[in-house]
Amino acid sequence: MTDEAPATSPRATIRYPLDTVPAPGALLEVAPGVHWTRLPLPISLEAINVWLLAEDGGHAVVDTGISSEDSVAIWEELLAGPLSVGGLTRVLTTHLHPDHVGMAGWLTRRTGCRLWMTRLEYLLCRMLAGDSGRAAPDEALDFFRRAGWDDQALAAYCRRFGSFGRMLSPLPESYRRIREGELVRIGKYDWEVVVGTGHSPEHACLYDAHRKLLISGDQVLPRISSNVSVHFTEPDADPLGDWLHSLGKLRRRVPDDVLVLPSHNEPFQGLHARLNQLEADVFDALERLKQGLKEPRRAVDVFPLLFSAKLRADDPTQLTLATGEAIAHLNHLLMRGEVRVSTDERGVAWYQRLQDGLSEAMPILRPS
Repeated sequence: MTDEAPATSPRATIRYPLDTVPAPGALLEVAPGVHWTRLPLPISLEAINVWLLAEDGGHAVVDTGISSEDSVAIWEELLAGPLSVGGLTRVLTTHLHPDHVGMAGWLTRRTGCRLWMTRLEYLLCRMLAGDSGRAAPDEALDFFRRAGWDDQALAAYCRRFGSFGRMLSPLPESYRRIREGELVRIGKYDWEVVVGTGHSPEHACLYDAHRKLLISGDQVLPRISSNVSVHFTEPDADPLGDWLHSLGKLRRRVPDDVLVLPSHNEPFQGLHARLNQLEADVFDALERLKQGLKEPRRAVDVFPLLFSAKLRADDPTQLTLATGEAIAHLNHLLMRGEVRVSTDERGVAWYQRLQDGLSEAMPILRPS
């Protein structure tokens, strides 16, 4: 889902206080002892934000970039230049996706420091990396066939299966677990771990109440919304419900006057306005989907109801992400008793809205 919102929406109160963006590998101080740099990505997002937090003569780093020759070159320049005094003290990652954790193993081995990460993110990352070299399992093919994929899309998926591990340097064999509510002391400041779910299973945001800073990872982005997907390993999951719960949790735990340091796009102010907009976008999408299911549809048929941009037929990654997100919305309506699903003789799932009299019993509730 994109973030383009009308001027009258809560997004109108979002502010971008910094008037510059650092070039890849350059450092920009955004608060005392907090530096921002960016690493390039070989995907449409173009770059990921990396945060360097001063402590004890060195720096802790939050997120690392994807494993690539470009990332290695930039990190070597940083370690030989502005980070040469004290080096890196530890590597923290918000979650398991390769643009965040891809260089973590390389950095820990290169500098001798430890990886700090939540347990589910570490273990799932290790598991996904282990898929490299394997054939796509039958459960995955059944999952996407059930969603409506044709033989050509399934064949492309089989060719790409296991690519996750090629985007990251192997993680270290041990790590330091961080967990919900923990205070992580970095330099003179405490950062509270606020765990979010939906985008990934145990995503760590870091909140510094003293300086009013929130490193939000992918849990809150100002211009785009994070992918919330069902995966073949847990086909009946409700990550969209987890996502909505996490948005409310962040609203309760973190005040509106923080400077948000996201993983993509620019730092911004107006956290609660953005949380409200992300929440409203979900409810609007659910309502469009519900209204569009008067006749039976497959998961691949509901893309136009959920996404404003047309998916590129030659981009299998887009198809995978869109399918996972569509099923997340459909599963949420199933959990609420708003739709029903049936399976045809080919194993394809067809979703349809329940009769009006039944569906009215559980309207999509918006927050007050």
